[in-house]
This record gives sequence, structure tokens and C-alpha cells, in this order.
Amino acid sequence: MNLDALPRRVKVVEVGPRDGLQNEQQTINLNDKVALIEQLADAGLRFIESGSFVSPKWVPQMGDSNEVFTRINRISGVTYGALTPNIQGFEAALAAGADEVAIFGAASEVFSQKNINCSIEQSLARFIPVITAAKQHNIQVRGYVSCVLGCPYEGHIAPQQVAKVAKALLDMGCYEISLGDTIGTGTPIATQNMLRAVQEVVPTRQLAVHFHDTYGQALSNILVALEHGIAVIDSAVSGLGGCPYAKGAAGNVATEDVIYMLDGMGIETGVDLTLLARAGQQIMKRLGRVPQSKVAQVLIKTA
Repeated sequence: MNLDALPRRVKVVEVGPRDGLQNEQQTINLNDKVALIEQLADAGLRFIESGSFVSPKWVPQMGDSNEVFTRINRISGVTYGALTPNIQGFEAALAAGADEVAIFGAASEVFSQKNINCSIEQSLARFIPVITAAKQHNIQVRGYVSCVLGCPYEGHIAPQQVAKVAKALLDMGCYEISLGDTIGTGTPIATQNMLRAVQEVVPTRQLAVHFHDTYGQALSNILVALEHGIAVIDSAVSGLGGCPYAKGAAGNVATEDVIYMLDGMGIETGVDLTLLARAGQQIMKRLGRVPQSKVAQVLIKTA
């Protein structure tokens, strides 16, 4: 391991309230969503993706995002972000007081059609009005690229294709590009090859990684990303998540497990692991499940 290449501090992007909860089948109480976001902020997380302004027809769990944003007790210095697929979503997010928005494309043509009912090229065109409006309101735009290490329909995705989509989002005006292993099939060597291709066209400082833990490879892949100088990691408290358009995809890598690993490496995050695990335990209790985080499970048993 090249210790000199490791970042000294990592920005952890907590996606549990959005990417995590959106895949739940049971109705989640508005108060529980608000409480989760507030507890995550209290634990020291400074970027929390708090909702999604998409059609309730497609993602019913996010239908109350407007109420979530208007009810949370905000902490200074915390960014409360929202996913916005189009200009209508952006306008709704703006009205609700979202601090930042995100758009999402895919490196897989078939996944793009299944997920947002259009081609990759068409999806990118849809984002232009969002980015234009965001600039007018001085709101930053984050870009997601799905299926960077595999697609449930196409299988292997060429690293050059991932780089092409990531570069397109960068050129459109996204300040940060999050590379998502949506179905969690990636392995360290595949991650390395993909990152090398993307880093040829996108500055490392503008890259983030977003791993699902379907095959238990997420932490290993994150370590590869850290060795490549990437200092932004997406994760979800208690390993919440999945993907409504990718059958079999497990939840996101658990934030508790990521923080434990980073703490052990001497990499700063500013997150209190005990408070984080407590927040995760509470939301999972509401869902009637135990945390998927290995670290959280140990902390619960030894509390």
C-alpha cells in the first residue's frame, strides 16, 4: 500500500435518507425520516442526501421529500442535498430549500432505458436545464454515474464508457462525479481499471465512489479508491439501500463500516461512530430489521 497516496481527510456523503430509504417497501413515517437526518448531522456528517424530487409514481417512498426538507432542524455547515432528475424536480427542490442537487446518468445504455426511460445521450440533454437553473441560483450540482462496474442487463461495462459519461457530466458543469457500482459486482482490480480510465479525463479531486456491498467487496474497492487519491465516499447508515431497477442488488456500503476503517487508517472524517451507530440502530428498529453494518452489530452487542 502506498501510504503517501492516501488522503488525510475524507468527505463522507451520507445517502441513507435518500438512496437507502427509497428502496424500502413499507411506508416510512415522515417523523422517522426527519429524525434520521437530524441524528446523522448530530453524529458529524456534513453532507446528507436528504430526499429525491422524482415522480411518486416511480419512487413513492420519496413522495414526502418536500415535507422532509421543510421540517428538518438544520445545522450550520451541513449540506442537505436532493436528487433531481429534471427541471421540475429542481424547481421543487429549490422551493423546499435543498442546499445542493444531484443528477444521475448511467454508463449502461440498457440500464438508462430501464431506469429513466431514455438513452444516455437523451438523459444528458435533460440535465442541461437543471444545470443552467442551478448556476442561476448559485447551487452546486453533483453528478452520478450508475453501473460503472457492471449492469444487470449488459453485464461488463467498459471503463472507457464510464469515463465518457463522467467527462460529459463534468463538462456540463457538475462539480463532483460519483461513480456507482450499482449492483455491487465490482472487485478491486476492476475498480482500479475503471478509476484509471476515468482519472485520465476527470480530475481526481472531483471524483467520488459509491459502492453497493452485494458481494462483500465494497470496503476492498473503497481501499483501492483511497490508494488512487479519491477522498469522497458515498455510504448509507446501517447499509440501507438497494436499487429498484437492479434485482438482487444489496444495500450501500454501511457508513459505520466505512468510518471504522477510516478511523483505523488515521484518516479524518469528523464523524462520531457511536452516535452514527445509534442513529442507524434507531431507523432499523423502525423498519423491523437489524443493521447490516458489521460494526454496528458489534457495538450493539457490547453496549
